[in-house]
Amino acid sequence: MPAEAPVLITGAAGFIGSHLAEALLAGGGRVVGLDCFDEFYDPAVKRENAERLARAGGGRFTMIEADVRDARALGRVFDEHRPGSVVHLAARAGVRPSIADPALYADVNVTGTARALAAAQRAGCRRIVVASSSSVYGGNTKVPFAEDDDVSRPISPYAATKRACELLARTHHHLTGASVACLRFFTCYGPRQRPDLAIHSFMRRIARGEPVPVFGDGSTSRDYTFIRDIVAGVTAALERIEAHGFRVWNLGSSAPVRLDEMVESVARVVGRRPVIDRREPQPGDAPHTFADLTRSRAELGYEPSTPFEDGLAAQWAWLRDRL
Repeated sequence: MPAEAPVLITGAAGFIGSHLAEALLAGGGRVVGLDCFDEFYDPAVKRENAERLARAGGGRFTMIEADVRDARALGRVFDEHRPGSVVHLAARAGVRPSIADPALYADVNVTGTARALAAAQRAGCRRIVVASSSSVYGGNTKVPFAEDDDVSRPISPYAATKRACELLARTHHHLTGASVACLRFFTCYGPRQRPDLAIHSFMRRIARGEPVPVFGDGSTSRDYTFIRDIVAGVTAALERIEAHGFRVWNLGSSAPVRLDEMVESVARVVGRRPVIDRREPQPGDAPHTFADLTRSRAELGYEPSTPFEDGLAAQWAWLRDRL
């Protein structure tokens, strides 16, 4: 890959995409961002992210507004910018909303991934990173979750689409010989986190004295992973995937936190006691997530280093001025 070739990031104006683009620009790289500024949450948030990247990157950052399902638009991006690698993050996110509209999730996530891979093939782009999710592990009871575990039993449409994307990526590698990494992100948090995600929502609610909806008895747990650690894993995958051809890697913290403990930690950071609104468990929600990082540590040098409450404090410092 020519040293000057840019990285194309789909979903570049979103939470993970904007942080990744920021890191690549800080390292002196060139980035082409593609985003459709979907209304799943306020597009103004993503436009603010894009404006920040334009200021940070100067002439080394280009933002293109387009839908990843638009094959012609993707073709134009590849033809004009000739990216040396692709990080495909664009997706319809969220377990619970996917249950309400599985067809939309299949269209955006699966069709969008197929179109991105096809455009990369036509342009001869042979280094690709695809965002997957810890959701693919479903209701697995064996913990921690390792990349070679059985993931044939998804429990939400979102999880099913992410597993389908992994299979498309594997097939793409088989047919083209391109180097492809699938990264299973475990619940990512930090500044600029999507407003629908629990930590962001709970911070807002606790700060305003509003009830916090807690589904179940609080014993479910998530492997919360700070955004800086996620970005370090993505950049490592970009650098090392050519040595592996096709590979799946977990990117988590390997330190699960119970839901009730998460609420208490958020409350400590915000400085107010939470008002709990206890609700029934939600269908499609995995009871636990827990990343086995053996492979990621050995092959990527991945080592998450952000303590949970330190990450919460960073997110709250960003959010409190925006309430």
